[in-house]
Amino acid sequence: MTRVVTFGEIMGRMATPGHQRFRQAMPGTLQVTFAGAEASVAASIAYLGGDAAFVTALPDHAIADACVADLRSLGLDTRFILRTPSGRLGLYFLEAGANQRPSNVVYDRGESSVAITPADAYDWDAIFRDVAWFVISGITPAISRNAAEVTEVALREASDRGVRVAFDMNYRGKLWRWDPSVPPRELAMRTIRELMPRVDLFVGGREDIEAVLGFEPGSNPDTPSEQLAHAVGDQFPRVTRVAMTIRHSPSATENRYGGMLYDRQAERAWFGPGEGEFYPIARIVDRIGTGDAFTAGLLFALTTPGLDEPQTAIRFAAAAGCLAHSIEGDFNFTRRDEVEALMTGDRSGRVNR
Repeated sequence: MTRVVTFGEIMGRMATPGHQRFRQAMPGTLQVTFAGAEASVAASIAYLGGDAAFVTALPDHAIADACVADLRSLGLDTRFILRTPSGRLGLYFLEAGANQRPSNVVYDRGESSVAITPADAYDWDAIFRDVAWFVISGITPAISRNAAEVTEVALREASDRGVRVAFDMNYRGKLWRWDPSVPPRELAMRTIRELMPRVDLFVGGREDIEAVLGFEPGSNPDTPSEQLAHAVGDQFPRVTRVAMTIRHSPSATENRYGGMLYDRQAERAWFGPGEGEFYPIARIVDRIGTGDAFTAGLLFALTTPGLDEPQTAIRFAAAAGCLAHSIEGDFNFTRRDEVEALMTGDRSGRVNR
């Protein structure tokens, strides 16, 4: 079985009930779960039946104990999670949007353990032993200067050991604030472009690809997605494949959803569920984490015999991402057989009896 390691921050997710606004829900009760992009990718891979480990730093207290236990219950390898005497568990607060009102996120992540723990605290030799893929996102380097430096070290340690790197862009404009002298978007692009030379697989949306290429978002509306994907490899030759979610959003609760996988060497793109086809999602239960489910589905497929052919892999990824829209919380509690049932044509949603 092929091993995947992810590195990043895991937080407490504090969500308002249903679609209530913060002002309606508080004072009152919030729904508490654990969340984080890289943890979500690892958890989804493990739940699908893959071999995944998650690396982070957490404070040494009872709430972090519960967080680690939650990850372990999903089948994740948590041996490389550092417990630190300083730092805190980051939080984010979520009010889910509906119809034409978008969802809203408020971050409270300053001075979290992973934001302040230095790179030499991690045992990279042990972390990357017998590992095939290392997964990071653009979120972790956004939370602090130190976290950006640790991300760069982790990439170097992985690539020096022959571990392939998957990078999920995940641009979060509210987070890039650790250098006040630089506008957030400029800081993000400067930092991410320094990481890209060590990336093998790039994952993102169309706007992410445009940003990495140095274009203003939406400035190339008529450029085919596969042409943009090829241009990423032209700028960063180590990138051999580019994957992207394709989403049409009539409202916060209704989407049409699919994905693309472009192979630069073959100069060919594959689409899921098919070229020009989309999954119609009439009522989104929870959109947070669906991109992570797509990334996890893609990596699981690419490392699993029988699913690793590009067309099959992107169909699996798109189906996994689609199903994640039906599950509350960041983690995609979807089994492999459920993903395969959807990708092979069972879209009815009928009760299994």
